[in-house]
Amino acid sequence: SKKPAEVRMGKGKGSVDHWVAVVRPGKILFEVSNVPREAAQNALRRAAAKLGLKTRFVERLEQV
Repeated sequence: SKKPAEVRMGKGKGSVDHWVAVVRPGKILFEVSNVPREAAQNALRRAAAKLGLKTRFVERLEQV
């Protein structure tokens, strides 16, 4: 949290400045089902561009 500039101390905690989430290597961020492969890759590629970290597309092999 952060208080605005030139505000006196006290009077409680300031408002939330930003949120942070810890993402460790190997963590799956999104799962998609019942969508064509190309559409899923396109959507996830666009989402990855906004994340600002290195991502990759992983597929689950079908069990027979």
